[in-house]
Amino acid sequence: MKPVKIGFLGFGTVGQGAAVVLARNANEISRRAGRQIIVKSAVVRDINRTREAGLEEVKLSTDPLDVVNDPEIDVVVEVMGGDEPSRTLLLQAIANGKHVVTANKALIARFGNELFEAARERSVSVAFEAAVAGGIPVIKSIREGLAGNKIHWLAGIINGTSNYILSEMRDKGRDFSDVLQEAQELGYAEADPTFDVEGVDAAHKLTILASIAFGVPLNFDAVYIEGISGISREDTAYAEELGYRIKHLGIARDTGGGIELRVHPTLIPERRLIANVDGVMNAILVQADAVGPTLYYGAGAGAEPTGSSIVADIMDAARGASAAVDNRVPHLAFQHDALSEIRVASPGEFETSFYLRIQVDDKPGVMADISRILAEEDISIEAIIQKEPAAQSTTVPIILLTRKIVEGAMDAAISKIEALSSVEGEVKRIRVESLG
Repeated sequence: MKPVKIGFLGFGTVGQGAAVVLARNANEISRRAGRQIIVKSAVVRDINRTREAGLEEVKLSTDPLDVVNDPEIDVVVEVMGGDEPSRTLLLQAIANGKHVVTANKALIARFGNELFEAARERSVSVAFEAAVAGGIPVIKSIREGLAGNKIHWLAGIINGTSNYILSEMRDKGRDFSDVLQEAQELGYAEADPTFDVEGVDAAHKLTILASIAFGVPLNFDAVYIEGISGISREDTAYAEELGYRIKHLGIARDTGGGIELRVHPTLIPERRLIANVDGVMNAILVQADAVGPTLYYGAGAGAEPTGSSIVADIMDAARGASAAVDNRVPHLAFQHDALSEIRVASPGEFETSFYLRIQVDDKPGVMADISRILAEEDISIEAIIQKEPAAQSTTVPIILLTRKIVEGAMDAAISKIEALSSVEGEVKRIRVESLG
């Protein structure tokens, strides 16, 4: 059978990682795909850049159109990142009748609906396994392995940088800024870490996961996003004392009246497997009706882990090249005409438990005032920690765990608590999920 020829848009760490996997496992891959897969060419910024051993035969170019418009290229693999020119180039590749594979989560989250529609019109596919959780085959697992299930919710540690920072803060009692600097030195965090630590990267991935879980169009703008820069080492220590660990989670939940899409720091009971995922690793927990909970764990980034997912997508394109569009697995798991616009809940409608850290004057009656305000909003207290004041300090921290409550009620209670003359500064609030 005719070999499948590949062209890369971008040939850095991830692109070369995928090409190395293709070259090293060529025999195994061809036996599984039913045909040989050959990397023909790649687009780079510097034509003289060093290539990994074994990739000397790959033709390099600085012009993306050399790949996009090459009639011999069957599959275009985009690992350039960013919205443009990636979006325009992939639309051109699709118009030329080429299958597309991408690791670009921001592109899929923001422009995936447009790309998928163009691909359907040209009877080609857009594959994006590597866009979420690197080497973990979670897209395929939800889209195909759980196809017979109704998914109730999913929760994921889907950004390795944030997970590394929170793990170090908890294990070593370090400050956020200190660990962030180390993460940058180790190459885990970019020079501008905003996308990672403020939750934007995780929100891109959650957008994709929610669409394939619930059959809704991609809607990045609907995701509630909160980062980890406001988490202190005291919070990680108090959480541990209460039997919890703080993780930066992406959560998508079908409430029956809509769906929640949210990324934020979250207290998780330390006995949960996902609470023990540390360092730069990723994990996604999916709760479905037939199978129950399933957990997907592995490397969320890296040359060969991400390359592994890219290669799997290339193989799918090779196998399905001659299949009719209606006989392929749909891009977002559900047939495109069966995708439905489901109402997305606002933050005030989220229903969850809460961790509260309140700095108060060290005097009688303060706790009674706080308890009264919580009772007025029908908020029950699950646990309390009250610390001794530090030397020569006139204030003391009170840490509360509440039972589950609608967030709008908690907003009202916090406003009243912060207005008390005995409360200093803002109340620190972190959501709590049992994930049971």
